[in-house]
Amino acid sequence: MPHIPDVAGQAALAICESLLLAMNDHKILPEHEIVGILQDAAAAHDNDPGTDGQAEMHKAVAQLIGGILRGGNSVRRP
Repeated sequence: MPHIPDVAGQAALAICESLLLAMNDHKILPEHEIVGILQDAAAAHDNDPGTDGQAEMHKAVAQLIGGILRGGNSVRRP
C-alpha cells in the first residue's frame, strides 16, 4: 500500500461520521446529542494547552470538527 499521509485519521473520521449518522437514523441518539458529542470533541482540542508540543494539531482538529458542525456532515439536516 502506498504511503498516504494521515490515511488512518481519514478512515477513522469517515467511520465515526457513518456511525453518528446510523445512530441518528435508527433513533439511538437524537440530533442534539450528536451535535453535543461533536461540540465536546472540538472543545477538548480547542482548550488543549498544547503541552504535548502539538498545539497546532489540536487547533486544526478543533477547526475541522467545527467545520463538520457547520456543514452538518454528521447529522442529516434539510
